[in-house]
Amino acid sequence: MTPKQIRRPCVRLLSAVLGAVCLLAVSRLAMAADPPADCLGCHDQGDKVKASAHATVGCATCHEKHDVYPHQANIPKPVCGSCHSAIAGQHAASVHGQEISKGNAGAPDCAMCHGAAHEVTRATTAAFKKNVPDTCGMCHSEVAEQFKVSVHGKAVAQGNSEAPVCTDCHGEHNILRPKDLKSSVNASNIRETCGHCHGDVRLMRKFGLPQDRLTSFDASFHGLAGKSGSQTVANCASCHGVHNILPSADPKSMINTRNLAATCGKCHPGAGTRFAIGTIHIGEGGEEPAPVRWARLFYLSVIPGTIGLMLLHHGGDWVRKLFRYRLRADSAALVPLIVTERELRMLPWERIQHALLAVSFITLAWTGFALKYPEEWWSRPLLLAEANWPVRGVIHRFAAVVMVAVSVIHVVSLFVSRRLRHHWLDLFPAKRDLYEGFGVLAYNLGLRKTKPKVSPHSYVEKVEYWAVVWGTLVMAVTGGLLWFNRITLQWMPKAWLDFATSVHFYEALLASLAILVWHFYTVIFDPDVYPMDIAWLTGRSVRRRDSHDAPKAAASDDATD
Repeated sequence: MTPKQIRRPCVRLLSAVLGAVCLLAVSRLAMAADPPADCLGCHDQGDKVKASAHATVGCATCHEKHDVYPHQANIPKPVCGSCHSAIAGQHAASVHGQEISKGNAGAPDCAMCHGAAHEVTRATTAAFKKNVPDTCGMCHSEVAEQFKVSVHGKAVAQGNSEAPVCTDCHGEHNILRPKDLKSSVNASNIRETCGHCHGDVRLMRKFGLPQDRLTSFDASFHGLAGKSGSQTVANCASCHGVHNILPSADPKSMINTRNLAATCGKCHPGAGTRFAIGTIHIGEGGEEPAPVRWARLFYLSVIPGTIGLMLLHHGGDWVRKLFRYRLRADSAALVPLIVTERELRMLPWERIQHALLAVSFITLAWTGFALKYPEEWWSRPLLLAEANWPVRGVIHRFAAVVMVAVSVIHVVSLFVSRRLRHHWLDLFPAKRDLYEGFGVLAYNLGLRKTKPKVSPHSYVEKVEYWAVVWGTLVMAVTGGLLWFNRITLQWMPKAWLDFATSVHFYEALLASLAILVWHFYTVIFDPDVYPMDIAWLTGRSVRRRDSHDAPKAAASDDATD
């Protein structure tokens, strides 16, 4: 036989097999779509099933031993979990499933919410979602009434399919008690639950709602504390309500201007008793109060300008010394200076004050920025017990008390000790500081050939000292307003608390950058003192300085600092 003669019977056999398979599949689908006639002869559920979500499910799928007649007694009724096992598991672990397991006959099962098995309606339809409040209201009537008059309930009644109903917030089958940490309405998860809609810019723009509510909340004290795991800080529901959420223009709304004092007063007694609370959600560049805007613009100009000048000053100094000590052919510059008696720079009591100040400042910077940026890796050690104990806040306040105490002791010591007071007078600003500062800056940048003489306690030390004085004063005042916020809100408008928050953060940022750029260079990274000027430890500096009696003539290129 030729290959062509062999191929023809094979093709015919394959076609016959495929035809039989298709015929069998069609017959099975027909049986699934239409209940068998022998079932309809006794049971009238056929028409109901055709209109339900189970229209494509045949009788045999759920009912066992249906082909035995008469039907055996005590055949177990079909359970939804046989097909919907994952959903059944969620329901069993939910508050409803737990009540059923305890024997509560009134707890809702599948049929109570979805209808009888032969009449199950599709949960994805708009009609089903619109009826969710009534379905839940069969058991939670009081809550359902509150929801129906809320801004969400009215939107649902008007046919808005994107408005949230009970299941959007509480979940569908996995509903848990609010105290359960896994619950979508637990205090720690409220932000994400509300943010599902209010963090959707497209949705907010579509309905003409503010688009920055989630970001402004995240930047607030409440949002930052909640993000860190605090269970007691105010969240969206604390101010807006739970089921009774109303627009701010409604006199009954918790966030109506007439009711804000009572709403905020739940956590801050007396808030708003003398001044109106004002704007709550403060968005940068948006509805922020004028003092906050001025503070932000001021620091956004001062911080880059100040740190930029510091970088230019020290960067030029470092480059010059790099050429002098490492790249210049003259090896004389590498000969170390033999110092017989190092200059006394810090008295014993000053060194003690400096140590306390350094420890408190570093602690304040770490814990303070951890409050602002709780998700960063360097913040995590402070968040290990945050849900039960506010570690960051407690340590931050303790360090603040230490810094303020050191400042007070410093002032008192100046009155008590003549020696300290005489030493302090060297740090008092003088006119020559401007000449020396700008002269050295010009020299470091290559705009001047000779370097001017500098005072024993020059503009470098004076900038550091008076910056600490100013920064401590600002941080103490603004930090006190934030720490004792209840008193602040009783006697001042909330806008000034927002102002204090803004100033406290930006001043901390400026101080930290100044320490890193200005102070650390002069004490650690300056080639003249590297690896460190230990005057803070021994009182005597390794830096070579001009004599007190040295003439103020310009020094040569080889002149030291």
